[in-house]
Amino acid sequence: MKKINLKNKTILVTGAAGFIGANLCERILKDYPDTKVIGLDNMNEYYDIRLKEYRLERLKNFSNFKFIQGNLADKKLILSIFKEYSPNIVVNLAAQAGVRYSIVNPDAYIESNIIGFYNILEACRNYPVEHLVYASSSSVYGANKKVPYSTEDKVDNPVSLYAATKKSNELLAHSYSKLYNIPSTGLRFFTVYGPAGRPDMAYFGFTNKLLKGETIQIFNYGNCKRDFTYIDDIVEGVLRVMQGAPEQKNGEDGLPIPPYAVYNIGNSNPENLLDFVTILQEELIRAKVLPADYDFEAHKELVAMQPGDVPITYADTTPLEKDYGFKPNTPLREGLRKFAEWYKDFYM
Repeated sequence: MKKINLKNKTILVTGAAGFIGANLCERILKDYPDTKVIGLDNMNEYYDIRLKEYRLERLKNFSNFKFIQGNLADKKLILSIFKEYSPNIVVNLAAQAGVRYSIVNPDAYIESNIIGFYNILEACRNYPVEHLVYASSSSVYGANKKVPYSTEDKVDNPVSLYAATKKSNELLAHSYSKLYNIPSTGLRFFTVYGPAGRPDMAYFGFTNKLLKGETIQIFNYGNCKRDFTYIDDIVEGVLRVMQGAPEQKNGEDGLPIPPYAVYNIGNSNPENLLDFVTILQEELIRAKVLPADYDFEAHKELVAMQPGDVPITYADTTPLEKDYGFKPNTPLREGLRKFAEWYKDFYM
């Protein structure tokens, strides 16, 4: 592994107004004030734009942050950013997210996750970078029966278009690493949550509905398990990975051995959805988002599994621990407490 010192580096973060992107930018800007961070985001309205604006406002307080509003699928724009700023490190977090939305709006996924990612790879080829780090997803494991999920497992059976686009990213990155010696690392994120997160995620959607007195649906009759990973743990993992790129070296045939790697970033502690909902409810009451006498039972409905969903996500994070000395470890209650407190401040 090649160590990279972030001091005085130019870092391009795509999806900079997104949940993970904004938190990563803020952490880099705070910890490495001599870096220059270029943030790209198309500010689409897939969910409440106010959240993106809120995250962006926080970043604009930093003098070493430059924001560009634009689309990943605009090849001309992407190449011009690389030409002008010559980023040393690229963290591609821009993507059309969400498993269920991919069923109703597949075009958005092909444009952003396939064409957009291809544009990033082309830019890295034409303007070489020290390290390309990109978001993959735990959804690539599909309905794999073996748990915990290991990056050694076969992942050829995606159960949603979203998952298929993420697997495609890994394959494209591998081919570009091989052909053009681009050091690239893919990160399979497991159910990320926390303050100012994505409203389409269960914990956020549940909170909105409970507050309105609506009924929440708990899929697979509550028998789903998710490896919930707190946002700060994800950011810590990404930051560490950025600083250690797969080594560029040639094989016996004199051609590059692809400087390519993939890691899981998850809590490796799957929680039952019903337990998760109970903790969320307790923390929402504690933060005074919901009244103390809230009749929770009257507002929940156990329903069948949805198309594209999987019954369990569970990360094997041993390689991440071994190579980067890091394992996500924020307890669920602590993470949901921070979310509930933020929600109270932001919305009430």
